[in-house]
Amino acid sequence: MKRLVILPTTDHGPVTLTEPGWCTGHADYIPGYRVDLTHSGTRHDLTFDGLTIMDAMLSQYPEATNPDQRRTGLYIEQVGYASTFDPAEVRQFAATLVTHAAYLRRLADQLAVIQAEEGGR
Repeated sequence: MKRLVILPTTDHGPVTLTEPGWCTGHADYIPGYRVDLTHSGTRHDLTFDGLTIMDAMLSQYPEATNPDQRRTGLYIEQVGYASTFDPAEVRQFAATLVTHAAYLRRLADQLAVIQAEEGGR
């Protein structure tokens, strides 16, 4: 069963969208332009030493002007993490990045399935 969501926009009034199953909803939605409507999935915080170094989440802009941008993608944001390390900490950080890389590959696999289901859209 398809889920529909109606979101207000500042330029086109209420817009009805089909909400993908992976979308976590729009509780924090602030009305804006129709082309900026976004479906977002679960946010994955990639951390090091208890601090977020990167975020990753499925995202989709179903009303984007460019049709290529309407496909679901994996949004990745590097946050402003910075630090100076000694050799042991560099090795620990590198090991953490390897773990995060494996996790990102699993998210890429999930994304490939979603994009295959979307077809030529």
